[in-house]
Amino acid sequence: MPYFRLLILLFLLGADLSSGTTTPPSPAKRLPRTSLSIGKNQLDVQLASDQATREQGLMKRKTLGANEGMLFVFPCPQQVAFWMKDTSLPLSIAYLNSSGRILEMHDLEPFNEHSILSSSPAIVYALETPHGWFAAHQILPGDIVVGLPDFSSAK
Repeated sequence: MPYFRLLILLFLLGADLSSGTTTPPSPAKRLPRTSLSIGKNQLDVQLASDQATREQGLMKRKTLGANEGMLFVFPCPQQVAFWMKDTSLPLSIAYLNSSGRILEMHDLEPFNEHSILSSSPAIVYALETPHGWFAAHQILPGDIVVGLPDFSSAK
């Protein structure tokens, strides 16, 4: 009977009995979420606020809702670079300063390994959305994103 309970527990934890390892839940499913506003536009985002989640980003993701995105939170103002290695979704990205002002925006192509370096060394947030989302909502550099988490809590 104890062996049966162990098997059930391993199954619930996602264990692969052939290799002796467990499969952790996908980071995309366990990331915290928040709602952001840019003018009258709402965006539901997952937060990538530590090194591991910032590195993973939207890699290997198959879908992203029309008003969904990912917000990357950095521990201090810095110059940042993003690429699309292992990312099949076409995306747009906005680089923001600590007050939430959009400093620059770029369109990103799936699987492109060319880094998109920010012009500014004052980036604290990077906001990824479905490709063309900013243009479709008439969002421009200089606009303010409201609802951002405190960047100083990023690890």
